[in-house]
Amino acid sequence: MNIFVHELKAYRKSTFVWTFSLIAIVVLFMSMFPSISKEIVEFTKLLEGFPEPVRKALGLEIESIGSILGYYSYMFVYLTLCGAIQAMHIGTSIVSKEVRDKTADFLLTKPVSRTTILTAKLVAALTALVMTNVVFLICASIMVTQVSTESFSVKSFWMISMTLFFTQLIFLSLGIVVSFVFPKIKSVLTVSLGTVFTFFIIGLLVSTTGDDVKRYLTPFKYFNPAYIIGNSSYEISFMLTGIGIIVISLVASYIMYTKKDI
Repeated sequence: MNIFVHELKAYRKSTFVWTFSLIAIVVLFMSMFPSISKEIVEFTKLLEGFPEPVRKALGLEIESIGSILGYYSYMFVYLTLCGAIQAMHIGTSIVSKEVRDKTADFLLTKPVSRTTILTAKLVAALTALVMTNVVFLICASIMVTQVSTESFSVKSFWMISMTLFFTQLIFLSLGIVVSFVFPKIKSVLTVSLGTVFTFFIIGLLVSTTGDDVKRYLTPFKYFNPAYIIGNSSYEISFMLTGIGIIVISLVASYIMYTKKDI
């Protein structure tokens, strides 16, 4: 039984739905940019009417909202939210669906090790996320190029766009851990939405404080588009924290899967 192919087929529908959702968000937001850039003075005055904490929470930077990368960064907040839900949903489903559908016994009686099973599941999940990001990047590049009225840093654009995949990897690994700790999850989507939105709300609150230390509390704040645009690099400390979460979560998942009575 080819576990990888089976898992990939299982993610086919959801991958299509989430990829289409990301593309729809890009098309919707970027199609409004030409109008906003033409009326940027009036639009800026409108934004100034919002309290500063609200602007920070929503990721609205008045100084850069008129530029293509500044506007893209604002829109990217919602793209990351959708991508995180997709990754968390996949990660939480990896083990819990076997328990919920009562197929764990059948799967584990096959002449393959548990390490091989989990690896195949992980590779399938990563493949689904990679496919989503490849299609998203192509569509986003086309849209940004079409609506841009000025030159922009392609490197910064790609670096900002890649943070979607990095954030998804973090939530995928967290989802896998959740699936082991709570294997009998009846509604994977409910758990995924609850977890992601909790981190997202924490991110909104952290934005209003401006405290960099509190940014470590939520993966949504590990990648600051403004910093990326200004420095053409990621913040090393947050990047290492994200990598640490992924590595620790995956190691813990393999240990639990090989020893847990499933």
